[in-house]
Amino acid sequence: MKTSGLSIIIARGQAENFISLGVLTYTAANLGVPVKVFVTGLAVPYFTKNKPELRPSKEFEDYAKKMFEGMEKLKSPSWYDMLKEAKEVGEVKIYGCSMTAEALGVKREDWDPLVDEIVGATFFLTQTKGDTVIYI
Repeated sequence: MKTSGLSIIIARGQAENFISLGVLTYTAANLGVPVKVFVTGLAVPYFTKNKPELRPSKEFEDYAKKMFEGMEKLKSPSWYDMLKEAKEVGEVKIYGCSMTAEALGVKREDWDPLVDEIVGATFFLTQTKGDTVIYI
């Protein structure tokens, strides 16, 4: 893969988005591609210590159910464990959005330990120069 890195912006809070985030981050890290993840919008609560239960969007309920069952049969790690493992094997940074955090009242101590820093969109975008950017 010829790129300087992969930057992923996750702003949605449905189960199917987190599966994609986990798989892409884990795969890129194992290929030696540096990954930066920017957590914003509806995804923020899922990166806090008191994360809610993941739910699929209405249009993907059947798909998500089958996908989670299939992943369980394959003994595939959860999206969270994929991110954890990706950070162990590769260069992966996870950034929380400072504006969304402030708007939701999420303090630094509320974030999950997977999150490296709380930053603004300007900081994140300056770090993505030359990267492939994906919005989930």
